[in-house]
Amino acid sequence: MRSALPTFNEVWQQQFRSSFLKQSSQFSDQTTFLIGCSGGMDSMLLLFLLSEIYPDRIRAMYVNHQLQRVSSDWAEFIQSYCHQKNISIVIQDVEVLQGNVENQAREARYDAFKRHIQKNEILLLAHHQQDQAETLMLRLLSGAGVQGLSAMKVVDEREDFCIWRPLLDLSREQICQWVDQLQLPYVEDPTNLDTYYDRAWCRHELWHILQSRFPKMQQSISRTAYLMQDADEVLSEILQQDLLLCGDANQIDLVQLSQLSQARQRQVLSSWMRGESTYRPAFNMVQRLQDEVIHAKADAKAALHWNQHYYVRYQKTLYRLTKAVYSAEQTLDATERSIGLRLHQQLELPSGVFEIQRDTLGLSIDLLEQEFTLTHRRGGEKIHLYGRVGAWPLKKAIQDAQIFPWLRHTIQILSIDNVMLGVFTPHGFWLAQTDYCTVGGWQPKLISSL
Repeated sequence: MRSALPTFNEVWQQQFRSSFLKQSSQFSDQTTFLIGCSGGMDSMLLLFLLSEIYPDRIRAMYVNHQLQRVSSDWAEFIQSYCHQKNISIVIQDVEVLQGNVENQAREARYDAFKRHIQKNEILLLAHHQQDQAETLMLRLLSGAGVQGLSAMKVVDEREDFCIWRPLLDLSREQICQWVDQLQLPYVEDPTNLDTYYDRAWCRHELWHILQSRFPKMQQSISRTAYLMQDADEVLSEILQQDLLLCGDANQIDLVQLSQLSQARQRQVLSSWMRGESTYRPAFNMVQRLQDEVIHAKADAKAALHWNQHYYVRYQKTLYRLTKAVYSAEQTLDATERSIGLRLHQQLELPSGVFEIQRDTLGLSIDLLEQEFTLTHRRGGEKIHLYGRVGAWPLKKAIQDAQIFPWLRHTIQILSIDNVMLGVFTPHGFWLAQTDYCTVGGWQPKLISSL
């Protein structure tokens, strides 16, 4: 026969309160707490406990996903309870994007938390032990690695805010008993019973089968999450060293990357592709990056699109480009135009911002009284660079300067009366050898890149 769970008063006096205070001791006395409250029994218990311990340092927040007719009623319920307890409450409506409803709702919820959380404020969530075990199980079934199987942390330090989950080691059965003993009001979300959703299916279809065979399954899976968190921390230290060795947020040195084992290469690429996103790319996406871009033929113009970025290789380096940079050539206005120039004038061009400055050697000052033509390269042009012997194909000059292929469309030719005076490039202005060159002239100087 299963032993009865200890009552709330027993655990509260003997263990839970001291554990609660010990966890919170890592935060300063000025820290306040924003409690994410859905109205369910878990979050209502958390709200009650914090109101008992820190009555002057808490406020609640309800995120209305607007996915159910009764969601506004829940908002009113939580608001009424908070008013009775003299707790400040924030109600935030959000729009859930199309796609996986569970994932999109979670993204919308965390975006709302980020908008409202204040300086020196910690976000508290009421995840419990069964939530932890379900998260690990679902991630295992989706093919997650060590980081994914780490599931949720009790204290999760994120870039934008910190999350504290003080109920994470508490069983759902214990929460249900305590809520009943304390006679706390709460709402029932019908989607928690809808097995169309993965988490509800896991809870109602899978869980009892596993627990009938492995009675302590929930505690064991939760313990595995903690072990995975330790492993992930160790791997993260190694990963950070590898990332520093191989490049930065925008590029990876493929020569340095090749010195690592295949496993460490995959970890570097996976973390690098994730960037500031919440989740890493799927395993097959990392494999595609290796097969289709890194190991593509040297002359191939290979690119991989993932999560609003393009991944391309140039020589021995892998680059991450925004869609705007990668697709800029398609939207560029290549119309020839006439311009006038004067000293100290600044030109904002596709290749950068240039300023007309005096120079020891440059174009004749008299030219500034005339009209120039600015055109984009069309192919086949030749340029006689000042100080060089003979004319070169402009294409070869660009290749020798190692201007990235995705920036070459920004190059523009400055001419007058069909005479090429020079070329605006992302590396600066290339002066052409002409009769207009003189000592004490002027040149456009690159002052910033776009």
